[in-house]
Amino acid sequence: MSKLKKALEKARLSREGIPEPAADAEKTAGDEAVLPRVSSEINPTYVHTKIQHIDYHRLVDQRIISIHHCNAVSDRFKLLRTQVLSLLRENGSNCILIASANRREGRTTTAINMAISMAQQLDNTVLLVDSDFKEPAVHKILGLSAEQGLSDCLLGKAAVEETLINPGISRLVVLPGGRPIPNSAEILGAPRTETIFRELKERYADRYLIFDSPPLLASADSLILSDYADAILLVVEAERTTTNDLLRTRDLLGGKPVIGTIFTKVRQ
Repeated sequence: MSKLKKALEKARLSREGIPEPAADAEKTAGDEAVLPRVSSEINPTYVHTKIQHIDYHRLVDQRIISIHHCNAVSDRFKLLRTQVLSLLRENGSNCILIASANRREGRTTTAINMAISMAQQLDNTVLLVDSDFKEPAVHKILGLSAEQGLSDCLLGKAAVEETLINPGISRLVVLPGGRPIPNSAEILGAPRTETIFRELKERYADRYLIFDSPPLLASADSLILSDYADAILLVVEAERTTTNDLLRTRDLLGGKPVIGTIFTKVRQ
């Protein structure tokens, strides 16, 4: 088969979602037939990462519902997870920024629910990063004890591996926000930040990153963080986030990769 015909056949199989059969794989001199990649279950063993087992009953009180499987809300997160993962895999990317226009619109609970739901997938791991340096809240909602976090890493006061926490959920690791810092925009713009974020994104091929960012209309941090994100999910609170808020947010984000909007606190 000519190289052109092989390329066309490969493209056809890819469009139709059909893996190339190993039995028909052609060999060149000295080459092995290339087999399709088969996903396998990942069960990480945490050696350096601290392990703190969270209280599942407390999570429900904090509106972290995706930890349980048999309810309508967790099913919605599974649907969202499937759509987001499909898009990320199609683009070969792995970093999601969860953003909102204002505070108290459900951004952090959405980020945590999304991270837990994605960690329930057997063939990937998830790193949930609290990047709200004014009011870090991920560790508080999960009930974790966090003395250091991302801000300490960016300031050179801690190594990333020293701050990571596994909350007792397989395939999920949390990087807390750390101590609040007033000049966070300047810190995020420093070369050290780019080095750390690149390391977080590229260290593990099976890892997805979810960044819980500060509100877009209250801080420049989210715009800086969005430069590292492959996709942005915008959280909107029903009956609270105004049209003007959304228009201003749209203008701020410009051509950033916003892939969807999540409505929170919707009355049934």
